[in-house]
Amino acid sequence: MGEIGVRYTGGCLCGAVRYEAEGKPLFTGCCYCADCRKASGSGFIPFMGFASSAVRFSGETRQFRSKSFKGGDAVRNFCPVCGGLVFGGEVGKDDSHTIYAGSLDDPSSFHPEVAIFNRARPAWVALPPDLPAFDTMPD
Repeated sequence: MGEIGVRYTGGCLCGAVRYEAEGKPLFTGCCYCADCRKASGSGFIPFMGFASSAVRFSGETRQFRSKSFKGGDAVRNFCPVCGGLVFGGEVGKDDSHTIYAGSLDDPSSFHPEVAIFNRARPAWVALPPDLPAFDTMPD
């Protein structure tokens, strides 16, 4: 797995789905797109990206698929027991996974580096100070 000493753990609301990620995230941020807002029931989804080799999952999930900004499938995994949204990507198929930071055991370990789809951010959601913001996906 990744960089020694850095470890993130988390899971769904009831604990049936769990994960452990090691190493520094490849990217972190907040997504304000309509799909993420609807999936989260909030104004955005805070996310952390990891190589699939850096993350271990346990428990069974259900998936919801929708079209991504780039035209492929966006796969969101949630707990079939409590409905908690936990991570993005297809285990065993994708090279990386997106952990939804709201599912972290220690939410203070999340530090966003970018805001994406800022053009869709609700006016009532304040951006963290000095957070770079992009109207869609950055290049």
